[in-house]
Amino acid sequence: MRPSRSFRIFRTVALAVVVIGLLAPLLWMITASLKTNVDIYDTGKAFAFSPTLDNYANVLQRANYVQFIGNSLWVAFAATVLSLILGVPAAYSMSRFNMRRSALVVLMARVIPGVSLLVPWYYVFSNLRMVGGFTVLILSHMFVSLPLIVYIMMGYFDGLPTELEEAALVDGLTHIGAFRRITMPLSVPGIATAGILSFIFSWNNFMFALVLSGADTKTLPVAIFDFVGYASIDWGGLMAAATVVTLPIMVIALFVQKYVVSGLTAGATKG
Repeated sequence: MRPSRSFRIFRTVALAVVVIGLLAPLLWMITASLKTNVDIYDTGKAFAFSPTLDNYANVLQRANYVQFIGNSLWVAFAATVLSLILGVPAAYSMSRFNMRRSALVVLMARVIPGVSLLVPWYYVFSNLRMVGGFTVLILSHMFVSLPLIVYIMMGYFDGLPTELEEAALVDGLTHIGAFRRITMPLSVPGIATAGILSFIFSWNNFMFALVLSGADTKTLPVAIFDFVGYASIDWGGLMAAATVVTLPIMVIALFVQKYVVSGLTAGATKG
């Protein structure tokens, strides 16, 4: 049945409202990053203004953001790689050997608020003299990345047929050999999906880095606070820094969205 004209109009209006609601803050952030602080406060120059790149110069040169970009890249990359190395075999074991209790523990770790662990973590790592280094940041980001990867890959492995692995076992391969030669190549889309989402979550993580990072190990979300002072806020620099944080993730999401969607839906149907 074809949808009625009124339903098509309602659908178009609803989609327009959602798109505008999602894009309006992003567009305001980008335009504000091209204004001076005086123009940002001037409502008459909301759209008609003289763009300037001074805010980006302040971010990339005077605020030493190149180092913070490198810190974020290193922490997100290391946390993602280590989480994949540990999470993919764990998810395969839980899926193939019906380790549902272990899966429940992973799910609980996924839903526990990270803020509830910050105080014990800070106490333990401060006694170990690790606060302020990259190691503690990577380990804390893995708390978010590892359960996410296990949760995604369990659903993906549940959707893969077991007959191929059984045939490999008949041909003489061990369970590890079947996993390495048969299951791993078939699960590349799921691994890519889990890795991309893990990298994005780690790149955007603010809470752990705020408490556990040092002056030389700041990540970009924490470094944005440099533009927030006690008596005033540098809105132009703040919006430029936020744009620097946001645009790389938007570009990644734009180019890999089809892989993310296919990986997330691969385990949705079975049989």
